[in-house]
Amino acid sequence: MNIPVIFQFLKDLAANNNREWFNEHREEYEIARAEFDNLLSAIISRISLFDESIRGVQAKDCTYRIYRDTRFSLDKTPYKIHFGGYINAKGKKSNHCGYYVHLQNDSCMLAGGSLCLPSDILKAVRQSIYDNIDEYRAIVEDPSFKKYFPVVGEDFLKTAPKGFPKDFKYIDYLKPKEFTCAHLVPDTFFFAPDLMEKVEDVFRQFKRFSDFINFTIDDFE
Repeated sequence: MNIPVIFQFLKDLAANNNREWFNEHREEYEIARAEFDNLLSAIISRISLFDESIRGVQAKDCTYRIYRDTRFSLDKTPYKIHFGGYINAKGKKSNHCGYYVHLQNDSCMLAGGSLCLPSDILKAVRQSIYDNIDEYRAIVEDPSFKKYFPVVGEDFLKTAPKGFPKDFKYIDYLKPKEFTCAHLVPDTFFFAPDLMEKVEDVFRQFKRFSDFINFTIDDFE
């Protein structure tokens, strides 16, 4: 894997985010994309050691288009300045929790979870946490988990979700609109000789969370 090639291309793209430059440097893009696919393939193989559900997942099915959807955005730059890969046993568009790898200069992360859950599934996930709060707390309050994921969720409700008691002691665990986890890492993380060991450590902890959430989500799949 040639990780520096990926970061260099993304740096150059960020400084020249226009179609003319991109078309002139399409070969560099194809090389960088191929190297990112190689990275994802290695990560998939590593995760497969402890999560057999993603064995056989192909890197090409995990990546996203480099082109931005600018229809509803004030930012009209045509290209994303990152590479992202979502490793999901049931596909990128599934509600099932998966593993996410994000490479961007000064904004890298290992993450995962479920975004934009339909209201019925989101309510069911919250109900599962409410009904099994001790099991859930044993995961998200474990120092080994919090080392990587000190905050669970994003875009939080300001009050208790409808149908749950406001005086529930752990109501904050029910407030996320998105049940995700993210571990931000420096760019140098991906240059470490023990990269795969580090990735495994992070995603092994994430799997504990995703297994809990997927137990409910998969009933709807």
